[in-house]
Amino acid sequence: MTSTKAVAWAGGAAYLLVVGLLVGGATRASGTVHGVGALLAVSLLAGVVRRMPLLALAVALFGSTAVVVGTPSSAPESPAASYQGQFLSYLAVDLVLGFVVATCARRASTVAVAVSFVVQLLMIGVFAHGDDLSVTGVIALLAMAASCMAGLLRRERREHAVALRSQEVAEAVTAERLRIARELHDMVAHSIGVIAIQAGVGSRVIQTQPAQAREALRTIETTSRETLSGLRRTVVSLRQAERGVTASERSPLAPAPGLADLERLAAATADAGVRVDVRRSGEQRPLPADIDLSAYRIVQEALTNVVRHAGTGRCRVAVDYGDEELSVEVVDDGRGATGNGPAHGFGIIGMRERVGLLHGHLSAGPRPEGGFRVAARLPLPAPLGVPVEAR
Repeated sequence: MTSTKAVAWAGGAAYLLVVGLLVGGATRASGTVHGVGALLAVSLLAGVVRRMPLLALAVALFGSTAVVVGTPSSAPESPAASYQGQFLSYLAVDLVLGFVVATCARRASTVAVAVSFVVQLLMIGVFAHGDDLSVTGVIALLAMAASCMAGLLRRERREHAVALRSQEVAEAVTAERLRIARELHDMVAHSIGVIAIQAGVGSRVIQTQPAQAREALRTIETTSRETLSGLRRTVVSLRQAERGVTASERSPLAPAPGLADLERLAAATADAGVRVDVRRSGEQRPLPADIDLSAYRIVQEALTNVVRHAGTGRCRVAVDYGDEELSVEVVDDGRGATGNGPAHGFGIIGMRERVGLLHGHLSAGPRPEGGFRVAARLPLPAPLGVPVEAR
Protein backbone atom coordinates (compact mmCIF):
# COMPACT_ATOMS: atom_id res chain seq x y z
CA MET A 1 0.00 0.00 0.00
CA THR A 2 1.44 3.35 -1.03
CA SER A 3 1.72 6.25 1.38
CA THR A 4 -0.94 8.33 -0.43
CA LYS A 5 -3.41 5.44 -0.32
CA ALA A 6 -2.72 4.92 3.39
CA VAL A 7 -3.29 8.64 4.03
CA ALA A 8 -6.59 8.46 2.11
CA TRP A 9 -7.83 5.54 4.19
CA ALA A 10 -6.67 7.24 7.38
CA GLY A 11 -8.62 10.35 6.40
CA GLY A 12 -11.76 8.26 5.85
CA ALA A 13 -11.38 6.65 9.25
CA ALA A 14 -10.79 10.04 10.86
CA TYR A 15 -13.97 11.39 9.26
CA LEU A 16 -16.05 8.57 10.69
CA LEU A 17 -14.41 9.14 14.10
CA VAL A 18 -15.22 12.85 14.02
CA VAL A 19 -18.83 12.12 13.07
CA GLY A 20 -19.06 9.65 15.95
CA LEU A 21 -17.71 12.25 18.38
CA LEU A 22 -20.21 14.83 17.11
CA VAL A 23 -23.16 12.49 17.52
CA GLY A 24 -22.18 10.73 20.72
CA GLY A 25 -19.92 13.19 22.51
CA ALA A 26 -21.69 16.51 21.93
CA THR A 27 -25.27 15.71 22.82
CA ARG A 28 -25.90 19.14 24.40
CA ALA A 29 -24.68 21.05 21.32
CA SER A 30 -27.17 22.57 18.92
CA GLY A 31 -28.00 21.07 15.53
CA THR A 32 -26.16 23.93 13.82
CA VAL A 33 -22.95 22.99 15.61
CA HIS A 34 -23.38 19.38 14.51
CA GLY A 35 -24.07 20.43 10.92
CA VAL A 36 -21.10 22.79 10.67
CA GLY A 37 -18.85 20.21 12.32
CA ALA A 38 -19.86 17.55 9.78
CA LEU A 39 -19.37 20.04 6.93
CA LEU A 40 -15.82 20.82 8.08
CA ALA A 41 -15.04 17.16 8.71
CA VAL A 42 -15.63 16.26 5.05
CA SER A 43 -12.22 17.76 4.27
CA LEU A 44 -10.77 14.59 5.80
CA LEU A 45 -12.23 12.66 2.85
CA ALA A 46 -10.15 14.55 0.27
CA GLY A 47 -7.87 11.57 -0.40
CA VAL A 48 -10.78 9.15 -0.75
CA VAL A 49 -12.64 11.58 -3.05
CA ARG A 50 -9.70 11.70 -5.46
CA ARG A 51 -9.24 7.92 -5.52
CA MET A 52 -12.80 6.57 -5.12
CA PRO A 53 -15.35 9.38 -5.40
CA LEU A 54 -18.38 7.08 -5.22
CA LEU A 55 -17.13 5.50 -2.00
CA ALA A 56 -16.42 8.96 -0.60
CA LEU A 57 -19.97 10.02 -1.47
CA ALA A 58 -21.39 6.98 0.32
CA VAL A 59 -19.29 7.70 3.42
CA ALA A 60 -20.25 11.40 3.42
CA LEU A 61 -23.92 10.52 2.96
CA PHE A 62 -23.72 8.06 5.85
CA GLY A 63 -21.97 10.55 8.13
CA SER A 64 -24.33 13.42 7.31
CA THR A 65 -27.37 11.21 7.84
CA ALA A 66 -25.95 10.05 11.16
CA VAL A 67 -25.58 13.68 12.26
CA VAL A 68 -29.20 14.44 11.28
CA VAL A 69 -30.57 11.32 12.97
CA GLY A 70 -28.35 11.56 16.04
CA THR A 71 -28.97 15.23 16.87
CA PRO A 72 -31.31 15.41 19.94
CA SER A 73 -34.59 17.06 19.08
CA SER A 74 -34.55 18.83 22.45
CA ALA A 75 -31.33 20.68 21.65
CA PRO A 76 -31.85 24.44 22.13
CA GLU A 77 -32.18 26.38 18.88
CA SER A 78 -32.28 30.10 18.27
CA PRO A 79 -35.88 31.33 17.84
CA ALA A 80 -34.78 33.25 14.75
CA ALA A 81 -33.62 30.09 12.97
CA SER A 82 -35.91 29.25 10.07
CA TYR A 83 -34.54 25.74 9.56
CA GLN A 84 -32.84 23.07 11.64
CA GLY A 85 -29.03 23.49 11.53
CA GLN A 86 -28.14 19.80 11.51
CA PHE A 87 -29.21 19.66 7.85
CA LEU A 88 -26.16 21.79 7.03
CA SER A 89 -24.23 18.51 7.13
CA TYR A 90 -25.76 17.61 3.76
CA LEU A 91 -23.78 20.46 2.19
CA ALA A 92 -20.76 18.16 2.60
CA VAL A 93 -22.59 15.53 0.56
CA ASP A 94 -23.32 18.13 -2.12
CA LEU A 95 -19.63 19.03 -2.35
CA VAL A 96 -18.65 15.42 -2.94
CA LEU A 97 -21.59 15.00 -5.31
CA GLY A 98 -20.30 17.84 -7.47
CA PHE A 99 -16.94 16.07 -7.78
CA VAL A 100 -18.71 12.81 -8.70
CA VAL A 101 -20.70 14.55 -11.44
CA ALA A 102 -17.51 16.14 -12.80
CA THR A 103 -15.34 13.01 -12.88
CA CYS A 104 -17.41 9.84 -12.99
CA ALA A 105 -19.34 8.28 -15.86
CA ARG A 106 -22.71 9.79 -16.63
CA ARG A 107 -24.66 6.70 -15.54
CA ALA A 108 -22.84 6.51 -12.23
CA SER A 109 -23.32 10.26 -11.72
CA THR A 110 -27.04 9.97 -12.41
CA VAL A 111 -27.42 7.14 -9.88
CA ALA A 112 -25.40 9.09 -7.30
CA VAL A 113 -27.57 12.19 -7.75
CA ALA A 114 -30.75 10.14 -7.48
CA VAL A 115 -29.65 8.33 -4.30
CA SER A 116 -28.49 11.56 -2.66
CA PHE A 117 -31.74 13.30 -3.53
CA VAL A 118 -33.90 10.48 -2.17
CA VAL A 119 -31.93 10.17 1.08
CA GLN A 120 -31.90 13.90 1.74
CA LEU A 121 -35.59 14.27 0.87
CA LEU A 122 -36.47 11.35 3.15
CA MET A 123 -34.45 12.69 6.10
CA ILE A 124 -35.86 16.18 5.71
CA GLY A 125 -39.40 14.80 5.54
CA VAL A 126 -38.92 12.75 8.69
CA PHE A 127 -36.86 15.09 10.91
CA ALA A 128 -37.87 18.60 9.82
CA HIS A 129 -40.81 20.17 11.68
CA GLY A 130 -43.39 22.77 10.82
CA ASP A 131 -42.24 25.62 8.63
CA ASP A 132 -38.70 24.17 8.69
CA LEU A 133 -39.83 21.41 6.34
CA SER A 134 -40.44 23.64 3.32
CA VAL A 135 -37.51 25.97 4.01
CA THR A 136 -35.04 23.12 4.56
CA GLY A 137 -36.33 21.26 1.51
CA VAL A 138 -35.90 24.29 -0.76
CA ILE A 139 -32.39 25.00 0.58
CA ALA A 140 -31.36 21.35 0.14
CA LEU A 141 -32.72 21.29 -3.41
CA LEU A 142 -30.93 24.50 -4.37
CA ALA A 143 -27.65 23.33 -2.84
CA MET A 144 -27.81 20.01 -4.70
CA ALA A 145 -28.67 21.75 -7.98
CA ALA A 146 -25.77 24.17 -7.55
CA SER A 147 -23.28 21.36 -6.88
CA CYS A 148 -24.53 19.38 -9.89
CA MET A 149 -24.29 22.42 -12.18
CA ALA A 150 -20.75 23.13 -10.96
CA GLY A 151 -19.83 19.50 -11.62
CA LEU A 152 -21.36 19.59 -15.11
CA LEU A 153 -19.48 22.79 -15.96
CA ARG A 154 -16.21 21.24 -14.80
CA ARG A 155 -16.93 18.08 -16.84
CA GLU A 156 -17.65 20.15 -19.96
CA ARG A 157 -14.44 22.11 -19.54
CA ARG A 158 -12.44 18.92 -19.14
CA GLU A 159 -14.09 17.29 -22.15
CA HIS A 160 -13.50 20.45 -24.19
CA ALA A 161 -9.84 20.43 -23.20
CA VAL A 162 -9.54 16.77 -24.21
CA ALA A 163 -11.21 17.52 -27.53
CA LEU A 164 -8.81 20.41 -28.15
CA ARG A 165 -5.81 18.21 -27.37
CA SER A 166 -7.12 15.52 -29.72
CA GLN A 167 -7.64 18.11 -32.43
CA GLU A 168 -4.13 19.46 -31.94
CA VAL A 169 -2.71 15.95 -32.21
CA ALA A 170 -4.73 15.27 -35.36
CA GLU A 171 -3.62 18.57 -36.91
CA ALA A 172 0.00 17.82 -36.02
CA VAL A 173 -0.25 14.38 -37.62
CA THR A 174 -1.84 15.89 -40.75
CA ALA A 175 0.82 18.59 -40.96
CA GLU A 176 3.57 15.98 -40.63
CA ARG A 177 1.98 13.83 -43.34
CA LEU A 178 1.80 16.84 -45.64
CA ARG A 179 5.42 17.70 -44.88
CA ILE A 180 6.54 14.17 -45.72
CA ALA A 181 4.41 14.19 -48.88
CA ARG A 182 6.00 17.47 -49.99
CA GLU A 183 9.50 16.22 -49.28
CA LEU A 184 8.97 12.96 -51.14
CA HIS A 185 7.28 14.66 -54.08
CA ASP A 186 9.88 17.41 -54.47
CA MET A 187 12.77 15.03 -54.00
CA VAL A 188 11.56 12.16 -56.17
CA ALA A 189 9.68 13.99 -58.93
CA HIS A 190 12.73 15.94 -60.11
CA SER A 191 14.99 12.91 -60.04
CA ILE A 192 12.50 10.65 -61.80
CA GLY A 193 12.01 13.31 -64.47
CA VAL A 194 15.76 13.48 -65.10
CA ILE A 195 16.05 9.69 -65.11
CA ALA A 196 13.16 9.31 -67.56
CA ILE A 197 14.64 11.84 -70.00
CA GLN A 198 18.14 10.36 -69.80
CA ALA A 199 16.79 6.84 -70.23
CA GLY A 200 14.95 7.95 -73.35
CA VAL A 201 18.07 9.61 -74.73
CA GLY A 202 20.19 6.56 -73.98
CA SER A 203 17.75 4.15 -75.64
CA ARG A 204 17.73 6.23 -78.84
CA VAL A 205 21.48 6.69 -79.23
CA ILE A 206 22.81 3.46 -77.72
CA GLN A 207 23.51 2.02 -81.18
CA THR A 208 24.70 5.15 -82.99
CA GLN A 209 26.38 7.14 -80.19
CA PRO A 210 27.62 4.79 -77.47
CA ALA A 211 29.56 7.56 -75.69
CA GLN A 212 26.45 9.70 -75.26
CA ALA A 213 24.52 6.65 -74.11
CA ARG A 214 27.16 5.95 -71.46
CA GLU A 215 26.96 9.57 -70.32
CA ALA A 216 23.18 9.23 -69.98
CA LEU A 217 23.61 6.07 -67.92
CA ARG A 218 26.14 7.82 -65.66
CA THR A 219 23.65 10.64 -65.12
CA ILE A 220 20.95 8.10 -64.27
CA GLU A 221 23.28 6.40 -61.79
CA THR A 222 24.25 9.69 -60.10
CA THR A 223 20.69 10.92 -59.88
CA SER A 224 19.48 7.58 -58.54
CA ARG A 225 22.13 7.52 -55.82
CA GLU A 226 21.28 11.07 -54.75
CA THR A 227 17.59 10.20 -54.62
CA LEU A 228 18.24 7.06 -52.58
CA SER A 229 20.37 9.09 -50.19
CA GLY A 230 17.54 11.60 -49.72
CA LEU A 231 15.00 8.83 -49.20
CA ARG A 232 17.27 7.16 -46.66
CA ARG A 233 17.63 10.44 -44.77
CA THR A 234 13.87 10.86 -44.64
CA VAL A 235 13.15 7.26 -43.60
CA VAL A 236 15.89 7.17 -40.94
CA SER A 237 14.74 10.46 -39.42
CA LEU A 238 11.17 9.14 -39.25
CA ARG A 239 12.21 5.88 -37.62
CA GLN A 240 14.40 7.67 -35.09
CA ALA A 241 11.55 10.01 -34.21
CA GLU A 242 9.22 7.00 -33.84
CA ARG A 243 11.61 5.33 -31.38
CA GLY A 244 11.99 8.57 -29.42
CA VAL A 245 15.72 8.86 -30.12
CA THR A 246 17.18 12.12 -28.86
CA ALA A 247 19.10 14.46 -31.12
CA SER A 248 22.46 13.48 -29.60
CA GLU A 249 21.78 9.78 -30.21
CA ARG A 250 20.76 10.08 -33.85
CA SER A 251 23.04 8.65 -36.46
CA PRO A 252 24.74 11.23 -38.68
CA LEU A 253 22.91 11.92 -41.91
CA ALA A 254 23.72 13.93 -44.99
CA PRO A 255 22.70 17.56 -44.53
CA ALA A 256 19.45 18.72 -46.05
CA PRO A 257 19.88 20.59 -49.35
CA GLY A 258 19.72 24.36 -49.54
CA LEU A 259 20.35 27.28 -51.85
CA ALA A 260 24.07 26.52 -51.73
CA ASP A 261 23.28 23.41 -53.81
CA LEU A 262 21.58 25.30 -56.66
CA GLU A 263 24.59 24.91 -58.96
CA ARG A 264 24.52 21.15 -58.51
CA LEU A 265 20.76 21.17 -59.15
CA ALA A 266 21.32 23.29 -62.26
CA ALA A 267 23.92 20.81 -63.52
CA ALA A 268 21.52 17.90 -63.04
CA THR A 269 18.82 19.84 -64.88
CA ALA A 270 21.24 20.60 -67.69
CA ASP A 271 21.88 16.86 -68.05
CA ALA A 272 18.13 16.53 -68.63
CA GLY A 273 18.34 18.97 -71.53
CA VAL A 274 17.47 22.32 -69.89
CA ARG A 275 20.26 24.83 -69.29
CA VAL A 276 19.76 26.83 -66.11
CA ASP A 277 21.12 30.34 -65.59
CA VAL A 278 21.47 30.93 -61.84
CA ARG A 279 21.71 34.55 -60.71
CA ARG A 280 22.15 35.73 -57.15
CA SER A 281 21.80 39.25 -55.79
CA GLY A 282 21.93 40.88 -52.39
CA GLU A 283 24.08 39.99 -49.42
CA GLN A 284 24.42 36.21 -49.36
CA ARG A 285 24.31 34.90 -45.80
CA PRO A 286 23.30 31.78 -43.89
CA LEU A 287 19.54 31.34 -43.72
CA PRO A 288 17.31 29.51 -41.24
CA ALA A 289 17.15 25.83 -42.13
CA ASP A 290 13.43 25.79 -42.90
CA ILE A 291 13.65 28.80 -45.23
CA ASP A 292 16.78 27.48 -46.94
CA LEU A 293 15.24 24.05 -47.57
CA SER A 294 11.89 25.47 -48.71
CA ALA A 295 13.53 27.85 -51.17
CA TYR A 296 15.58 24.99 -52.61
CA ARG A 297 12.52 22.74 -52.94
CA ILE A 298 10.57 25.51 -54.68
CA VAL A 299 13.33 25.95 -57.24
CA GLN A 300 13.65 22.19 -57.62
CA GLU A 301 9.93 21.72 -58.28
CA ALA A 302 9.85 24.66 -60.68
CA LEU A 303 12.77 23.21 -62.66
CA THR A 304 11.04 19.82 -62.69
CA ASN A 305 8.01 21.45 -64.29
CA VAL A 306 10.25 23.17 -66.84
CA VAL A 307 11.87 19.85 -67.77
CA ARG A 308 8.59 17.97 -68.01
CA HIS A 309 6.16 20.52 -69.41
CA ALA A 310 7.79 23.69 -70.78
CA GLY A 311 9.30 22.24 -73.94
CA THR A 312 12.23 24.65 -73.82
CA GLY A 313 15.98 24.30 -73.57
CA ARG A 314 16.75 27.06 -71.09
CA CYS A 315 15.39 28.88 -68.04
CA ARG A 316 16.53 31.41 -65.45
CA VAL A 317 16.71 31.17 -61.66
CA ALA A 318 17.05 34.41 -59.69
CA VAL A 319 17.68 34.52 -55.94
CA ASP A 320 17.61 37.86 -54.14
CA TYR A 321 18.78 38.11 -50.52
CA GLY A 322 16.83 41.12 -49.28
CA ASP A 323 16.96 42.72 -45.86
CA GLU A 324 13.50 41.52 -44.85
CA GLU A 325 12.68 38.75 -47.32
CA LEU A 326 14.19 36.18 -49.64
CA SER A 327 12.93 36.28 -53.22
CA VAL A 328 13.16 33.28 -55.54
CA GLU A 329 12.10 33.39 -59.18
CA VAL A 330 12.17 30.73 -61.90
CA VAL A 331 11.30 31.90 -65.43
CA ASP A 332 11.24 30.02 -68.73
CA ASP A 333 10.20 30.87 -72.29
CA GLY A 334 8.43 27.61 -73.03
CA ARG A 335 4.81 26.77 -73.71
CA GLY A 336 3.52 28.47 -70.58
CA ALA A 337 0.95 25.81 -69.64
CA THR A 338 -0.92 26.35 -66.41
CA GLY A 339 0.50 24.70 -63.34
CA ASN A 340 -2.75 23.71 -61.66
CA GLY A 341 -4.01 21.14 -64.09
CA PRO A 342 -4.07 17.44 -63.34
CA ALA A 343 -1.02 16.83 -65.51
CA HIS A 344 1.11 18.74 -63.01
CA GLY A 345 0.10 16.73 -59.95
CA PHE A 346 0.78 18.32 -56.59
CA GLY A 347 3.83 20.44 -57.46
CA ILE A 348 2.22 23.87 -57.33
CA ILE A 349 0.11 22.82 -54.33
CA GLY A 350 3.22 21.73 -52.45
CA MET A 351 4.97 25.00 -53.23
CA ARG A 352 2.00 26.99 -51.96
CA GLU A 353 1.93 24.95 -48.76
CA ARG A 354 5.64 25.52 -48.15
CA VAL A 355 5.33 29.25 -48.68
CA GLY A 356 2.17 29.44 -46.57
CA LEU A 357 3.85 27.74 -43.62
CA LEU A 358 6.55 30.44 -43.72
CA HIS A 359 3.96 33.24 -44.07
CA GLY A 360 5.28 34.15 -47.51
CA HIS A 361 3.71 34.72 -50.92
CA LEU A 362 3.82 32.61 -54.08
CA SER A 363 2.74 33.45 -57.59
CA ALA A 364 2.82 30.89 -60.41
CA GLY A 365 1.37 31.22 -63.87
CA PRO A 366 1.98 31.91 -67.56
CA ARG A 367 3.72 35.12 -68.61
CA PRO A 368 2.02 37.50 -71.08
CA GLU A 369 5.09 37.40 -73.33
CA GLY A 370 5.18 33.60 -73.22
CA GLY A 371 6.62 31.02 -70.89
CA PHE A 372 5.94 30.35 -67.24
CA ARG A 373 6.99 32.17 -64.06
CA VAL A 374 7.21 30.96 -60.47
CA ALA A 375 8.04 33.61 -57.86
CA ALA A 376 8.18 33.20 -54.09
CA ARG A 377 8.83 35.73 -51.35
CA LEU A 378 9.81 34.32 -47.96
CA PRO A 379 10.04 36.64 -44.91
CA LEU A 380 13.38 36.56 -43.11
CA PRO A 381 13.71 36.88 -39.33
CA ALA A 382 15.32 40.01 -37.97
CA PRO A 383 19.01 39.52 -37.05
CA LEU A 384 19.62 39.25 -33.32
CA GLY A 385 20.68 42.48 -31.72
CA VAL A 386 19.50 44.65 -34.63
CA PRO A 387 16.71 47.03 -33.65
CA VAL A 388 13.69 47.24 -35.88
CA GLU A 389 14.23 50.98 -36.47
CA ALA A 390 17.66 50.24 -37.94
CA ARG A 391 16.05 48.19 -40.67
